[in-house]
Amino acid sequence: MTDKPKNRKGNMPVQPNQTFSNRIIDENWKKLLSSNLMEVKAEKVEEKKNHFTGIFRRARKKHADGSTDVTDLKNLNINNISSNNNIEKINSVSECNYAHKQQSSSKTQNNASKNKTKLTKFIAMDCEMVGVGYEGGDHMLARVSLVNKFGDCIYDKFVKPQEEVVDYRTNISGIRREDLLKGEEFRTVQKEVAEILRGRILVGHSLKNDLGVLFLSHSKKNIRDTSRYKPFRQITKGSTPSLKRLAKEILGIEIQHGEHSSVEDAKAVMQLYCTVAKNWEQALSENKGYSKKFIES
Repeated sequence: MTDKPKNRKGNMPVQPNQTFSNRIIDENWKKLLSSNLMEVKAEKVEEKKNHFTGIFRRARKKHADGSTDVTDLKNLNINNISSNNNIEKINSVSECNYAHKQQSSSKTQNNASKNKTKLTKFIAMDCEMVGVGYEGGDHMLARVSLVNKFGDCIYDKFVKPQEEVVDYRTNISGIRREDLLKGEEFRTVQKEVAEILRGRILVGHSLKNDLGVLFLSHSKKNIRDTSRYKPFRQITKGSTPSLKRLAKEILGIEIQHGEHSSVEDAKAVMQLYCTVAKNWEQALSENKGYSKKFIES
């Protein structure tokens, strides 16, 4: 007795109803291909490709006549916004630049005002005197002026007379009676000048006379007297040159026209020193063994 073969998934017999349904599907597929449905899908795909995205996506909606409703950029004020931003940036930058210039100018003015009252390592001094004693032959302090290295006057005072003035020497000193009446007490001036000169390099012309009328002394190594500087004395072949001649020969300026000014003379003395400061200090260092450098950087 033979066994009937078992039905397997791979050997399942084809039912006649299944073959008929497949034929119906094939025919429907052919009809679908021959219809315009695929063309419509293709158009939809193309529309999706041409669909705009981004910021103005909603504004570009396609109408039935094929035109697109593109939003005008002018209506959005894009250019105006950018230009306004640029203008604001430019204005802000200009304001910053202006503020910076104002700040720098104020700093410059502050520095300049500080320099005018700044005590530097080098101080130039000049004094004006009047005649006292017999026939006004003796000298008495009438005015003292101090100038810093920048040429700015840091001290300038008239001095009240300690004794009767015989000769004001106005044509040379420029001193008048009313100047001394409103002047400072001698002791006050002496103390203030001594305080300023302490520990500094004193520059002047014939400083022995100026220190004499102030009754002050100063360390010899801290004195720079232009009347005793050898290169300057060569101009007058060894004799003591006048400050007026040194200013004309070396600086090319005219001073002491008529009445003298102690401020003008002190400035000229400082300018004379600055022209030869490097050589002067180097010579002192080599000849006298000064280890201290007095030249300011």
